[in-house]
Amino acid sequence: MSRGGGRTGEALGQVRIIGGRWRNTRLQVPQLEGLRPTSDRVRETLFNWLMPKLPGARVLDLFAGSGALGLEAVSRGAAAAQLVERDPGLVAALRATLGKLDAAGQVAVAAADALQWLRTAPPAQADVVFLDPPFAAGLWEQVLAELPRHLADGAWLYLEAPAGAAPLLPPDWVLHRDGSTRDVSYALYRRAAATLRGDMNATEPA
Repeated sequence: MSRGGGRTGEALGQVRIIGGRWRNTRLQVPQLEGLRPTSDRVRETLFNWLMPKLPGARVLDLFAGSGALGLEAVSRGAAAAQLVERDPGLVAALRATLGKLDAAGQVAVAAADALQWLRTAPPAQADVVFLDPPFAAGLWEQVLAELPRHLADGAWLYLEAPAGAAPLLPPDWVLHRDGSTRDVSYALYRRAAATLRGDMNATEPA
């Protein structure tokens, strides 16, 4: 969930978890200029793609925003999620949500800049990574360069970018599925090593 510049006020918006044990839970989200939640339709498509991979997975949600992607993953069977978010209002909202869901044992929130976190945090060994940085910041190349040490073998990467302007990924990432709306392109990638080992849907075209 990308966000842009300053705060527009203290009003709250909402994002809904759409599947799993927390289905229909409303997440309170401070209104920030440029905050762009991943739509229900896109999330439903993404989690249909990911469903065979989620049970027991460790998830890393960078630029977490409302936390809708990471929380949706745990709701649908992921074992644990690490959310990384630098905005204090969003961090406070995330921690309040974890309290209401009694999810602190499975979901951790790091109040940190995502790029700095990638450089300094202990390896996350994530099976699934959600990457949705602020579009205007041009962070994809830097984040992708720092990401490998946080990945488990056979990791999967979900990425959102402006429509028609998806970043070029390193060659060790293989496109699995993609789609677009009027405003965004979205895609799920897997590491090339997973394909060589015959990982999930390895014979299925991207």
